[in-house]
Amino acid sequence: MNKNHYCVIMAGGIGSRFWPLSRTEKPKQFVDILGIGKTFIQMTYERFASFIPTENFVVVTGEVYKDLVLEQLPQLSEQQVLLEPARRNTAPCLAYAAYKLKKQNPDAVMVVTPADHLILDTVTFADVMQQSLNHAEKHDHLLTIGITPSFPSTGYGYIEVEDTSVSFSKVTSFKEKPDIETAQQFIADGNYRWNSGMFVWSVKAIEKALQKHLPVVSNLFESAQKYYYTADEQENVNDVYLRSESISIDYGIMEKSDNVYVTSADFGWSDLGTWTSLYEQSTKDEHDNVLSGDDILATDTVNCFVKQLNPDKRVVVDGIKDLLVVDTPDVLLICDRTDEDHVKKVIDFATASQNRDKVQGTRNKK
Repeated sequence: MNKNHYCVIMAGGIGSRFWPLSRTEKPKQFVDILGIGKTFIQMTYERFASFIPTENFVVVTGEVYKDLVLEQLPQLSEQQVLLEPARRNTAPCLAYAAYKLKKQNPDAVMVVTPADHLILDTVTFADVMQQSLNHAEKHDHLLTIGITPSFPSTGYGYIEVEDTSVSFSKVTSFKEKPDIETAQQFIADGNYRWNSGMFVWSVKAIEKALQKHLPVVSNLFESAQKYYYTADEQENVNDVYLRSESISIDYGIMEKSDNVYVTSADFGWSDLGTWTSLYEQSTKDEHDNVLSGDDILATDTVNCFVKQLNPDKRVVVDGIKDLLVVDTPDVLLICDRTDEDHVKKVIDFATASQNRDKVQGTRNKK
């Protein structure tokens, strides 16, 4: 293994779209959503463990999730878990990781990955990532991983590739999530890739980009560098975070830099950000149902996603179609599975109502 290669796992999201399975106190990256005995963050670690040294993993997460990270990834030390006192999007968290790694190893090359992606072909994935790390070690490029699209998705952002005939091509532009007509045109053009949100770059390259495009963020985390790996690190990082702007690495750096390159890949990738995307990626029965649980009886039911997380009772569904049913010990969610925007509205309304109830309950106790 190359001692200069590092993996930075971003695990600070709250996974609200997977409510009621994913909660603020235990977001989806720490939950066995697939029902396979492993959480997303554990699967993410395992995908990289064959070519990244254990001591070269870094997890950036909210301070309230520190114990969850160490519980689920006991092979990591506390020093490898970087704690955010507040959510500030991806640019500050990656600036923190980069400047901390720089102090330890100025020649570090880091692959950045969210903690909650699904990768079906892990062999091809490992090959692509190792090639990308080797490329970033030799070139002053900010590299992004583009996924060869298999259908005109309106749920992903797109990357326009300058030259599809080369392994590492310059990026022409980044495109926001399109409508269906635009997505179909992207597919027909053949030079667009899904934006996976995974990046590879050297610490030197990302530091240069931060200094140029996000100088305030860069200066803040560089100013705390003398405290990294000391007992005063967290106190000073907390101060820096609270003074930092909230901005994504895509908007703050990738869309503004002229040395952004993309490598195209196809390794069965999915950003499992919603119940709809999970349904699409899951194995279905002969009636196109996804039945996930130990005691589910489904009759005259088609195109449904039923998730059972309450072991104390049986789930029986009959005569239903296109529904999402999630049964947890304290919440039962039933709604139309086919309209993703509507599902989001239902979840937003339900969680807001639940939070109001908690606040009211607290007041009543006083």
